[in-house]
Amino acid sequence: MHKPIRIAAVAAASCALAGAALYGTGVASADRPTENTTAEPHNIGLLVKEIDSYYGTTLDSNGVYQASEDSPYAQDLARIEAAAKKYIAKAAAQDEHKGVKPAVVFDIDDTLLLSLDYEKRTNYTYNGTTWADYVAKADRPAVFGTPELIAYAEKKGIEVFYNSGLSEVQRPYAVENLKKVGVDVNLDTDHMFLKDKADPPAYLSDCANAGTWTCTTVQYKSGTRKHIESLGYDIVANFGDQYSDLEGGYADKTYKFPNPTYYVE
Repeated sequence: MHKPIRIAAVAAASCALAGAALYGTGVASADRPTENTTAEPHNIGLLVKEIDSYYGTTLDSNGVYQASEDSPYAQDLARIEAAAKKYIAKAAAQDEHKGVKPAVVFDIDDTLLLSLDYEKRTNYTYNGTTWADYVAKADRPAVFGTPELIAYAEKKGIEVFYNSGLSEVQRPYAVENLKKVGVDVNLDTDHMFLKDKADPPAYLSDCANAGTWTCTTVQYKSGTRKHIESLGYDIVANFGDQYSDLEGGYADKTYKFPNPTYYVE
């Protein structure tokens, strides 16, 4: 994952919860988090309670924090995914008539694999070591509905790609975890793009070279999408839980999944 801004999930979470009705619209909205405010911030203790209520957070029999299937979070996801399926079916038919290969692109962290347990246990505070250990367990649950959404896209003849801030060394854990939750579509290196700061691809040469990486999240993600389209694909839909997953173009439509636990620039 990219190094996120996690100040106990304060401003980002407050804005995300307030704008739940706007998720999936494909546009950045006025409720987007900002650090330039003179208003009193949301109370952290109350905010954590709101996050738990939104996810319907429960502790399962294995001591893992899980989201509830009947939570507002799950309901928001179901609405977004239902709309995405309708759009994907329509877009696939249009691209077929144009002779273009349609594709969809998915982020991984908190778009396909839910990190709620990590956020709860670290009090919404990112640490590179604990995060790496968590990813290596390859035991995150699926974000509700996403295995079915990917299977639906594949059934409609859409090429599935992944564009993640996970590092190249974390590839085996990502693949193992995705397979474990029922996502087993195009998990090869030609379809799953991860950060490789040691040996960045040539298509990111504007911001990355061997041993030097200055790419912002938007540059990295949009540059990767541009590369995918250069291979002859039309990215009909791009899915992510952060605005930075979606900005920079090279996608006909974007879908913002809810995530009030951290914010990645």
